[in-house]
Amino acid sequence: MDRKQFIDALFARAKEAGFEACEVYYTCSDSFSTDVFQGELIQYNVANALGLGFRGLLNGRMGYASTQILDADAIDLLVDGARENALLIESEDRQFLHPGDDSYVQLDTFHPELNDLPTAEKIAMARTLEQLTLEQDPRIAQVDGCSIASEDAEVCIQNTLGLNVSTRMNLIFGYVSPIAKEDDRVNSGLAYFLAQDPKQIDLASVAKRAASTALAGLNAQTVASGSTAVVLSPEAAKDLLQTFSGVFSAEVAQKGMSLLKGREGEQIASECVTILDDPHRAGGLASTPFDGEGVATSVKKVVDAGRLTTLLHNLKTAFKQGVSSTGNASRSYASAVSVAPTNFYFQPSDLSFDQMLTRLGEGLFITELSGLHAGANAISGDFSLSAKGFRVRDGKIAEAVRQFTVAGNFYQLLKDIDAVGADLRFGIPSSSQFGSPSLLVRQLSVAGK
Repeated sequence: MDRKQFIDALFARAKEAGFEACEVYYTCSDSFSTDVFQGELIQYNVANALGLGFRGLLNGRMGYASTQILDADAIDLLVDGARENALLIESEDRQFLHPGDDSYVQLDTFHPELNDLPTAEKIAMARTLEQLTLEQDPRIAQVDGCSIASEDAEVCIQNTLGLNVSTRMNLIFGYVSPIAKEDDRVNSGLAYFLAQDPKQIDLASVAKRAASTALAGLNAQTVASGSTAVVLSPEAAKDLLQTFSGVFSAEVAQKGMSLLKGREGEQIASECVTILDDPHRAGGLASTPFDGEGVATSVKKVVDAGRLTTLLHNLKTAFKQGVSSTGNASRSYASAVSVAPTNFYFQPSDLSFDQMLTRLGEGLFITELSGLHAGANAISGDFSLSAKGFRVRDGKIAEAVRQFTVAGNFYQLLKDIDAVGADLRFGIPSSSQFGSPSLLVRQLSVAGK
């Protein structure tokens, strides 16, 4: 049966089973990916997927179930599964279904011209990206990985209270990872692109950036231990923001796992720091007119000139705190509702990268952080991470440095940001997308030789 028939039958069956209200969260996607190595196609994958999550209120408790098949048998399995799930729940927290809002912003998240891009052209793009990277320098010995992928996805939320919203988005992604060799020295690099408009793709630029990161580390030196001022690259700053983004979640705070609990209105960062959650950002790959509960989204300054203005809320966390939802409910078809940002980033200034280095004067430019899963404590904010980068002398990039560790605390880092750059860049999206310009940080601990 088609989607409408299935949902109508599911709601009718749920009503018979005693559910006071219920909802479906439906997703479907078409995806493509290809990998090449030495000009040869080594992987080619085309997939179609759908999933439907059902949740319903039974005696004030919310039960969940999900399926990947829309047929008559699935209807009984969903209703019976959600009923059993609801009866097992012991939490007394009030649960919510949203009846919908009066209006939703119209977003340009789907680009037909991207779906018209032939498969053969995507494969040719992967081969071209690999070849362009190899041609950058004789010291680029090989490309360890090169891939192009695309996705077209739709989300629909419908419930028995009147909510019926949907959105569709598509994107194309590519990356290349070269290996540079010189004598006995070896170093790897990486660069990627994300786009919704094929005309925005510049494979030559991606190849150049990838080769540059690999070549820069060939002659890297060690660095002395101590405390120093640093400029974090957009990639490094974005990774830190992503790792500690949970501290801005009201759900996390209400569980006692964020030091920002109850601190709305307080100065938690330098005045140059503004952190935005922008679900309406043009070209934002996590842009959406509604959240996982169907609540209309809005642009918000979570941190405004250093002051914490709000945590991120869904309907349940907002009710607990006596505020309105910020439109940050997050879920998949197979998960319960949680809280997550959309396009989450440090607001850029008008300071160029060269101006940031001039302000730094002497210190380190950190281009890459690794070990974020093991080396960061999301509750305390402490981190100790492996890093790569460059020494900075007299406001200029000097020699590459390697094999050092940077340590600090995310909450303190927010207070120690002396300047924010103009070079905003975003990372690879999942349900959220994180971004940052370069950040000038007054002091971090460095452990080197």
